[in-house]
Amino acid sequence: MSSFFLLSLLFGLAFGQTASLCAPSEYIIHVEKRECTYCLAINTTICAGFCMTRDSNGKKLLLKSALSQNVCTYKELLYQTALIPGCPLHTIPYYSYPVAVSCKCGKCNTDYSDCVHEKVRTNYCTKPQKLCNM
Repeated sequence: MSSFFLLSLLFGLAFGQTASLCAPSEYIIHVEKRECTYCLAINTTICAGFCMTRDSNGKKLLLKSALSQNVCTYKELLYQTALIPGCPLHTIPYYSYPVAVSCKCGKCNTDYSDCVHEKVRTNYCTKPQKLCNM
């Protein structure tokens, strides 16, 4: 085996693994409204994974374009709507949520993403749970 072929194979495997770590991932969202009887567990997909980031200790010496803080974010998404069971007539029982179709490494867009990781974040139900498979 030639050294060029072996080096190309190793480079391809290393780059391919890094590039593929940002992808749609299964996730369960728990949704409840105060007025409704049940909590809805929704199976969906979100973008999750690793993106290459460049940050230098010499930030003052480099141009801003040389520093990149990429996150795994939506390339293509669609919204679906679920019906929360057990809601009284005066309450709107619908909940719309994003479904990741494809993902990319890029800048975080606050129009459709939460770009801040909160330290204390819970995703659970306090009421009886119903499962929604979309």
